[in-house]
Parts: sequence; C-alpha cells; structure tokens
Amino acid sequence: ARQAVQHLVSLGRTRVATVTGPYDQEDSAAERLAGYRDVLPGAPPELTERADYTEQGGADAMAALLDRCPALDAVFVASDLMATGALRTLREHGRQVPDDVAVIGFDDLAEISESTDPPLTTVHQDVERMGRIMARLLFDRTAQPSSVVVPTRLVVRASA
Repeated sequence: ARQAVQHLVSLGRTRVATVTGPYDQEDSAAERLAGYRDVLPGAPPELTERADYTEQGGADAMAALLDRCPALDAVFVASDLMATGALRTLREHGRQVPDDVAVIGFDDLAEISESTDPPLTTVHQDVERMGRIMARLLFDRTAQPSSVVVPTRLVVRASA
C-alpha cells in the first residue's frame, strides 16, 4: 500500500483517497489502510471509504468519495475487484483515468488488471509463494511464527 500511495504522490497527486476492505477482513484491510496512512498521515477522514471487496462495493465506495470530495485526483483501492467498480463509477461521472483521477488496485489479478480500461496499475502479491509458506507452516507442527511478510511490488500500467 505504501508503494502504491507513494507512486500516486510522485505523480503529483494531492487529493489521494482510499477504498479500504471490510471489517470482517480486518487484518488485510487494516494493513493496507496503515500503508496509506504511513504516506499520508494527515489525510482527512472524508478521503477514506470502506467497502466489501466486491466490484459493486468498489463502485459504491467511489460514488461516496466523489460525493464528499469531488476534487479528488487519485484513489488507492484495496483490491483489484473493487478497483473495477471504482473505474466504472469514475466513467459514469465523466472522469478520465488517469488524466482526472489516477487509480491503483491491489492483488495483480491478471484476468482483472490487464482487462480493465485502462489497464490497472496494481500491487502484486506472490500468491503462489504465500500458499507454499502457508502449507509449510500447516505441516510443520513445530513452527510458530508470529507473522510472515511476503514482499509485494508495484506493477505500473496505464491507470496511474
């Protein structure tokens, strides 16, 4: 999340909003929101909207953000699926991506990020590596990690 928001700031974006995940996914949602706040600690609360990791949730959250902050010029969305909804809402409101509003998602799901219009800039997670680590931890009864962090990387495409 920090990489994504830093990228938006490096593009000169000054009103950067975020769409976070749902309360029942608090770990991932909280971590992604913390990354946003690490880069923009003074961001006003009206630039944050919670959604449910669905396309419709992203669309509704983007509409709420535009109602509250029509001058926003970028949004970090906590999942690619929600970002597709955000892109749809931006189009419906006559906003051009990335000219008017830059958009970054999270997950780098190829079937989504490469097929959106424009192609979605997103944070890549190595899901295969995460699965291998989880399987190893599951089968190794002596392992008791407090947490495991798998590195991510920003994949820049046309949306930001």
